[in-house]
Amino acid sequence: MSIRETNLDGILPLVARGKVRDIYKVDEETLLFVATDRISAYDVIMENTVPDKGVLLTKLSEFWFWYLKNDVRIHLVDIPAGKTIFDCLPAELSQPKYKSQLDGRSLLVHKFKLIPLEVIVRGYITGSAWKEYQKQGTVHGLPQPQGLQESQEFPTPIFTPSTKAEQGEHDENISPAQAAALVGPELCDRIEKLAIQLYSKCKEYAKSKGIIIADTKFEFGIDKSTNEIILVDEVLTPDSSRFWSGKNYVVGKPQDSYDKQFLRNWLTENKVAGVDGVKMPEDIVLKTRAKYLEAYEVLTGDKF
Repeated sequence: MSIRETNLDGILPLVARGKVRDIYKVDEETLLFVATDRISAYDVIMENTVPDKGVLLTKLSEFWFWYLKNDVRIHLVDIPAGKTIFDCLPAELSQPKYKSQLDGRSLLVHKFKLIPLEVIVRGYITGSAWKEYQKQGTVHGLPQPQGLQESQEFPTPIFTPSTKAEQGEHDENISPAQAAALVGPELCDRIEKLAIQLYSKCKEYAKSKGIIIADTKFEFGIDKSTNEIILVDEVLTPDSSRFWSGKNYVVGKPQDSYDKQFLRNWLTENKVAGVDGVKMPEDIVLKTRAKYLEAYEVLTGDKF
């Protein structure tokens, strides 16, 4: 069963629909995140879905949240042993018509004030960073060593934030100094250190499984009562990260990704990148699903 949009008939209030997630209010302190099978590229949501994508994203995020829970406070609600997420929700949502929409693709999370930054950490030079470097020798305004080649690993991972745009708008790359002006120097410094620490730990783990995490985007909240930084949203999925095959990695050229690359390439070739109302051909859907599935199984060691 593929889910493009959830409908809980008002049992829980809908807070927002993002590019992928439908978010519901459970109570004043708790939200329900439901990852649908929607897929977007170039900031546009496709008309059709990638079956099981939301389940794979949810399971992979859960894996990373628990992997990092000793390094950072996470926003997942700890569900008691022997219970399921449905024991923490209104009883009506256990009915088949709702359970089929929620099962396996939902996260129950504590609500926190979001820090208004896309916290990007780059370990390898690619994408918009490579384009900027070719023109100016910088990445997000930060000078970089001379002579870097496309897809080369940076000497150390770098913090390259962007603004957090509203849906349909584009995130804007900014420098760490601009990020500090937005959220304050002390908080920005803490975010930078934490994000690089988390990325570095996960990069080494993924490398042991044959996957290179070229870059990733974290989102953080803050507990106003304790001033703790909280890891929120999703973590290290093909939607928020660039995964490359370690086996096929070659410096000096673009790499094959475990993400939406099939879709982006098809959109570009057919001159419909950024166009609304586009339906993906079945072969693109299947190839994209296979990449999400492979990333999940390789990283977690679990069969889907």
